[in-house]
Amino acid sequence: MTDQAVALDRDDMRRTLVRIAHEIVEKNPPAALSGGSGLALVGVQRRGAVLAERLRSLTSGLLGADIPCGSVDISFYRDDLGLRARSAQDMPVVHSTQLDFPLDERTVVIVDDVLYTGRTARSAIDVLFDYGRPARVQLAVLVDRGHRELPIRPDYVGKNLPTARSQRVNVRVDEVDGADEVTVTGLEGAQNR
Repeated sequence: MTDQAVALDRDDMRRTLVRIAHEIVEKNPPAALSGGSGLALVGVQRRGAVLAERLRSLTSGLLGADIPCGSVDISFYRDDLGLRARSAQDMPVVHSTQLDFPLDERTVVIVDDVLYTGRTARSAIDVLFDYGRPARVQLAVLVDRGHRELPIRPDYVGKNLPTARSQRVNVRVDEVDGADEVTVTGLEGAQNR
């Protein structure tokens, strides 16, 4: 038996992303970026990549300039891949990494849907440094649910959502799931996110 509570609905998600975009622009004004190659957003596949594209549109509008946006797949960078894959159906679905712009000397904002243990963020940083050497790396997440296992702290948080380890945070985006919402589900013994 599962129970489900909506933490963010479509309008909440839209407002949250607008706020995060404003915070990114405030923390990275164009004058501060002029010495390097500028600002870029990189989403973690899959839903983080969708959120990064939405933030790119918002930040580009605020800055009056097109902000580069890419995506990274961290599947094989995870240090817990063997622990997570209990069977063949638990193996990760691999998506492409798309970084069509130089990372060197750029401020890169990694965008993900949920921050939990910190292992995904660490893996995303590893991927970035395999492609170049950014001047700075920042982290933006839609939901921070706590339970960190690594010393990772986001620069931009949409919603702090304290959860129990027995709960799961589900982020749905229109482009992938046909709806925009964040829900918390109680699942006994389920693999968490």
